Amino acid sequence: GVKENAGIFCHNNPWVIIAETKLGRGEEAFSYYKRIAPAYREELSAVHRLEPYVYAQMIAGNDSNRYGEAKNSWLTGTAAWNYVAITQHILGVRADFDGLVIDPCLPAELKTVEISRTFRGVCYQIRIDHQQSGEYELTAEGGEVNGRTVLAKPGQKTVKVYCRV
Repeated sequence: GVKENAGIFCHNNPWVIIAETKLGRGEEAFSYYKRIAPAYREELSAVHRLEPYVYAQMIAGNDSNRYGEAKNSWLTGTAAWNYVAITQHILGVRADFDGLVIDPCLPAELKTVEISRTFRGVCYQIRIDHQQSGEYELTAEGGEVNGRTVLAKPGQKTVKVYCRV
């Protein structure tokens, strides 16, 4: 009931989150995130027996005498993969060869998001307004927009980005 012997591995959950965003399903993506994120799992802390602020590598499975207990905190790729899932796919801010891509896939409960991201020596101050309109708008003060990508103008220190989805 633990590890490869019928345990429940956690580091693959963010891959499901990423897949949901690729399908445009922000509600489902965020729902999966909340099922694995320590901040949303406090009601299970007595069962998990894990620090309430770290991810586990795996959860003991049905066949374990410690079913539901979280294992191997601090020793997992789960945290790194959740960071990628949240920042690059749900919030949709990710580096690309040409610039910084802004392509959020947000759940309804996230109405406004503000992000500060340094990329190639430029501070991008990003505001995303989630109006659930089905339309996409991207503007950049101090930068150029090409589709869903913001390019910093040479010599810029700060670019203010506004995205409406």
